[in-house]
Amino acid sequence: MALREYLNTFFPGLCLQPSLFKQWGVGIHFELGEGIYQFKDDNRLNIDRFERVYYQALSLFNDLFSEEDDIYLVTNVYLYNRSRKKIKPTKVYDHFLKNKQLKFKLRQETLPFVLSDEDTEEYNTTQFYLKCKKQDLDYFLLIKAACNEDFPLSPKFGQKNGSYYPDVFFINISKNLIFFIYDDRGCEVIANKKEALLPLYKEYNRWIPEYDREQIDQNFQ
Repeated sequence: MALREYLNTFFPGLCLQPSLFKQWGVGIHFELGEGIYQFKDDNRLNIDRFERVYYQALSLFNDLFSEEDDIYLVTNVYLYNRSRKKIKPTKVYDHFLKNKQLKFKLRQETLPFVLSDEDTEEYNTTQFYLKCKKQDLDYFLLIKAACNEDFPLSPKFGQKNGSYYPDVFFINISKNLIFFIYDDRGCEVIANKKEALLPLYKEYNRWIPEYDREQIDQNFQ
């Protein structure tokens, strides 16, 4: 089943973009690194915060994805239509894919620009996707790169291939759930059935931000 067909079947009407939690009825928004500021008093990066963020994001990922699960690794690249640069697969698939042979199965689609509610014709979304397994990915470094988006830390997704930092989505097509880390501040996960997320809701309830807690609690109680 191709990505578009899969999404239409299990997540009808969903646009694969940031703020999945706001689009879908069954989901959880987690806050990462709560209570630890990104910078110290002398304006140096607070590495303790980022270690905490990496730990939290990896814990969620490992609970959501097992070795047996089939995964779509999806990357949205936001491009200016008039750019003359040849569109190439992002660093995501060059540096964070252990099984390099899978690159030959990488697929690409051009979609409308998804980061604005307005009709923006100057930009488009180039979407790359690859079906793989957890063990095919250097997923810890991939997760760290997603968390490092706004800071001079390694690893990163490389130079911006377009006007925006690429967004990376992990889709578990065995359990029908989608995991997205938007940056060091947080992540979100949605599923087509709440039973898929109930263990996560119970285990990591303390990471749910208070401003979303009432809505999330209603979905799982």
